[in-house]
Amino acid sequence: MAEIIPFRALHYDPRKISDLGLVVTQPYDKISPEMQARYYSLSHYNLVRIIRGRTLAEDGPADNVYVRAARDFHAWIKSGVLVSGHEPAIYPYHQEYEVPGQQGVRKVRRGFIALLRLEDYSARVVHRHEETLSGPKADRLQLLKSAGAHYGQIFMLYSDPGGAVENLLTAPTAERHWEQVTDEYGTRHTAWRTADPKIVAGVTAAMSDKRLVIADGHHRYETALAYRNYCREAGRQDGRAEYVMATFVRMETEGLTILPTHRLVRGLASFDWAKFARDARAIFDWEDVVVKGSANEWAAQFPAKLAAAGRERPAMAAYAGPGKLGLLRLRPDFDLDGALADVAPTLRRLDVVLLHRLVLERLLGISGQAVREEKNLSYFRETALACENVEKGSGQVAFLLNPTPVAAVHDNALIDCPMPQKSTDFYPKLLSGLTIYWLDNPAGQ
Repeated sequence: MAEIIPFRALHYDPRKISDLGLVVTQPYDKISPEMQARYYSLSHYNLVRIIRGRTLAEDGPADNVYVRAARDFHAWIKSGVLVSGHEPAIYPYHQEYEVPGQQGVRKVRRGFIALLRLEDYSARVVHRHEETLSGPKADRLQLLKSAGAHYGQIFMLYSDPGGAVENLLTAPTAERHWEQVTDEYGTRHTAWRTADPKIVAGVTAAMSDKRLVIADGHHRYETALAYRNYCREAGRQDGRAEYVMATFVRMETEGLTILPTHRLVRGLASFDWAKFARDARAIFDWEDVVVKGSANEWAAQFPAKLAAAGRERPAMAAYAGPGKLGLLRLRPDFDLDGALADVAPTLRRLDVVLLHRLVLERLLGISGQAVREEKNLSYFRETALACENVEKGSGQVAFLLNPTPVAAVHDNALIDCPMPQKSTDFYPKLLSGLTIYWLDNPAGQ
């Protein structure tokens, strides 16, 4: 059973921070060095100073990055820049955005923020949809131990065909918003706050029988589990570490968008395009694609061609530089069941699974362990950026994918069949800093 409760969110005081756009950020794992530098320049109180660590070039002692993050966090609370809610509440959260690559097409994704009692995957209440990487979890655990707070939400999907939960939150969202900000991608984020006992009770009751799927935030969820276990072993009795902050979104909503996550292969001892193309033909029908101009010029039109290729059978593309673009479609006569006998039937025809098992492992010799340790892969949302990195020598070949259908994400998660790491890119991201779950809040949970 999913246990969801209201909480007193720590948040930026509008009397001290008049423009939320100066202090909130994209999730920590989406912050590039360029974005980090820009966030630093916007405000001394930008959340990046905590979730990504202060630079050693700044004034002050060059001590541990997590110690500095905790010191800043508690200083902001003491000075009143961050303040706590007066009573536990849930926070309806809407995101209005333009769909990338579809100019003029706008959607609204509706959800709400609350606390969720942490459950091991074995309890079959919370389900993961993809594997995780080791490095980010160690980093987040150190920050959580030092600062004692969750700064971003776990993105959870739940099924509710009738929209009962969204209907319960209609009244609060008809009132004036509590927080609103437009991010650097043009997405307008709007949050409300409701402590109405009837609404809170109705939402928590309606969610109690839901099975939840992590859409985004696997590393943070597993970090929260590790911290919960750490607190149990340490004898912490207040129970606050038993919960994590999450945003809950109905999977049937039209506001959901999943973008592909392309792979850039690097660090191979050798890579021969001609040999790869020959070997790939044993598995895929191969089409050499002729494009003109730079990757930045042709990449905008290519996703439509790739999508068309993938409507009848799994498809992907490989790019190794100018004149080396191949469109790969699974051969109808290939023995997929035999080649992937250890893979669940529901996963065997997913593009991202074929890429990892048949291309990366079988053809290029990149092991699953190497993928988990991020030894040979980099990930890109933008087709042009992945290909440009090949052209400038940062990688040997880029693999371009179609988005994974949301139904495949949800259904495979519920039967405990996780996909490879970074199989999905839910867009837009949930902003970090709108609400903060402070585990040491003296006002209580």
